[in-house]
Amino acid sequence: MLSLGSGVGKSAKPSFVSYVTPEEIKSEKEPSRKENLPVLLPGEVVFCSASTVLRFTQDDLSQRGVFGTLLCTNFRVSFVSDEPSAEKPQHFNNKLYGENDIPLSCVDSIYGEKKKKSRVVTAPVSSPAGYEDKKKLMTGSLVKNKYPSKMIIHCKDLRVFHFTLTFCKEEDSKRIFQGIIHHCLEPKSLKCVFAFSYCEKTSCPEKQRKERTLLFDSMEDWAQDMRRVKGTCRLVTENTSFQLSPELPQVFIVPSDVADEDLTAFQGKGLPMWCWSHHSGCALFKTSSLPVLPEDTLSQAYMDRMLTAVAANYLYSVKTEDLSDTLPSLQDVQQSYNKFKHFFLIDNTTEFWVSDVKWFSSLESCGWLDIIRQCLQKSVEVVECLEKENSNVLIMEEGGTDLCCIVSSLVQLMLDPFYRTLTGFQSLVQKEWVAGGHKFLDRCNLLQLKDKENQAPVFLLFLECVWQLLHQYSQAFQFSETYLTVLSDSTHVPLFSTFLFNSHHHRATFLRCWQAELPQAQRGPLNCPPVWDWSVQFDCKAQDLFINPLYTDKSKQDRATRKTHRPKHQRQLSLPGCAFKTPPKKGFFKDETDSLKKILRVRRVSRWMLSPDSPQPPSSLREFYACWLRRPLDPHGLLLPCLTGPSVGVWMQRYLRWIHEVQIFGGGPVTVLSKVADLLSEVQDLQRELQHRSCSTASDHRNNSTASDHRNNSITSDHRNNGTASDHGAARGRVLGEAGSMAAKNVVQLSSSYPFVTHRNWSFKPAIPSSLLQGLLVSGPLAEQDDEPETLV
Repeated sequence: MLSLGSGVGKSAKPSFVSYVTPEEIKSEKEPSRKENLPVLLPGEVVFCSASTVLRFTQDDLSQRGVFGTLLCTNFRVSFVSDEPSAEKPQHFNNKLYGENDIPLSCVDSIYGEKKKKSRVVTAPVSSPAGYEDKKKLMTGSLVKNKYPSKMIIHCKDLRVFHFTLTFCKEEDSKRIFQGIIHHCLEPKSLKCVFAFSYCEKTSCPEKQRKERTLLFDSMEDWAQDMRRVKGTCRLVTENTSFQLSPELPQVFIVPSDVADEDLTAFQGKGLPMWCWSHHSGCALFKTSSLPVLPEDTLSQAYMDRMLTAVAANYLYSVKTEDLSDTLPSLQDVQQSYNKFKHFFLIDNTTEFWVSDVKWFSSLESCGWLDIIRQCLQKSVEVVECLEKENSNVLIMEEGGTDLCCIVSSLVQLMLDPFYRTLTGFQSLVQKEWVAGGHKFLDRCNLLQLKDKENQAPVFLLFLECVWQLLHQYSQAFQFSETYLTVLSDSTHVPLFSTFLFNSHHHRATFLRCWQAELPQAQRGPLNCPPVWDWSVQFDCKAQDLFINPLYTDKSKQDRATRKTHRPKHQRQLSLPGCAFKTPPKKGFFKDETDSLKKILRVRRVSRWMLSPDSPQPPSSLREFYACWLRRPLDPHGLLLPCLTGPSVGVWMQRYLRWIHEVQIFGGGPVTVLSKVADLLSEVQDLQRELQHRSCSTASDHRNNSTASDHRNNSITSDHRNNGTASDHGAARGRVLGEAGSMAAKNVVQLSSSYPFVTHRNWSFKPAIPSSLLQGLLVSGPLAEQDDEPETLV
């Protein structure tokens, strides 16, 4: 990275192939050059643009940047640099948008700065001498006929962009600023989302794959999933046109004892929806809670019938849990995350080092990690009911599409190894979140609506919990941390049908109206790809980073187990109180239903489990976890997260990838996994070579062996085998040597943010003024020490 030297004068033309400072170009004449344009996607239209825009880096000591053109389209805000890129293209490039592009729905907030002359000569580090910045949050009502000299964009994926409009034409500055504010922050209609413009210009043919993701939009997908876990519930298909209720999915599963007339009662509220069946016969259900008043006998009788139907699924036992009473509300989740995300939206180096002084206290006060811990804790409680007590569980909340989705998905991840595979996890999200009616459009606020009550990062909270499990038991998951990070980013790309709607009914209603407005020749099915079609965003080489190299397929593990003649350890059968229960004889429930109703009552999970105010889990839960922990870990068996102390941590890759000051060159868990993957590939090549040479040696030995010269051939065979073994050793040495040189070569290129690579000049000197540092530090021996004579420490 270069800058203009001191020899640049007022009459000289600025060089736009190098980085310059504002002071160096302030007196230059405006250059005349052709406006740059990015490669547009099908259906993408440019709304407005401005040239001679200076994009700053976050290094406030140098205040360096690069000139380019800033554009706003119906899909993104894009900055096209005037400087030809000297960097080699990275193999992990998103096909839809680059590192200088921001999807419109990914914009979180925009700030404007007006530089005013200061009377004080000494200025903050982040401003040129004699000026002070006035940073202000921008809204649509504040931009009429106005524009700031500097614009700061905070993104939902935690990137921060600084653009200076001082060197643009006034009319261009006003137009680009107001255009970005309007298209990024103002409420819009769903039909204005870029996905529908994209669909009109492209076609997305369905790919035939052996292992496809179940979308749970058909009866076959639901039946296949229930057969896999040997469930015995009832498949309901009478709601394909939403005849039963618009609040219910088109296809769903309920307990077998639910009557037909109960399917249409109360618009689906209180109706238990099947999630998953345990190998013992019990099952997990979820529902939207139905408020029951003491004088409302009708709703009370309905809920009694639903609980009876759930209990009859297995041994007439059921435990219920109202998540609205035991987990934080959506407002609490939103407020906590708003505090948490600002720790990583760093505007400059000074701000980072100031926040770093109070990092632990700030992290604790926001409460985000505690919410993650509570969700995992509640999921473990439900797992104990299913695994140890062999009891049916019914979880509920108001609406049944937020906290229920989190807990039910986590329970299945802990109990079912299929959902820890890439295809299984995507099928789980489709079943519990998309088909389950999670309001992605409202919760992610893709339309920038002003109603804050419906906004909450619920799906992100679920991915946070999954990352905790992945971080603790990485060998049990087929997908990697990079996969989860990319999935979280994809929720803010307004293209995928997975996140565009609030429910199946919302999708069907909108598409019917949308197609009615199209010409007859253009009407047809929606071609918006699901997010699981990763080829839309990444090539095959980039998708390889979605796979965890530490994962071992269950079939390979079973073959290795059979070779050693060891019986497979079934971890779930070794827990206290979960000994195998013999299924009841035919007619048992029919004869003893009345007596069982008196003995086996509906129980609440929280009566035996952790209460919200309890600092430690009860003894039964500690015993359950301790007994599981004593057994050898089976990556394809039950998984229970550790929730004590620092076990619940920050999702490092997602939150720290854009903060340059915390990067570890040639290190970090992601780079270690990358090198393990490279070594694994080399070892697999070596194994194939060894197998090939062994087969060749055996064939040669059989062809050359005769009865007459058995001894000579035996000697020859020994020499040949020794030579082959030497060749094998040499090949192994070559492989390991090549792997070592490869790792040494990549150590400079890789960092802890890999594969999310950013470019900048690196500075490790904390830019905190000494006077500010004294006020931040607590009293003590360290605070009593004298500062260094330098201005910055």
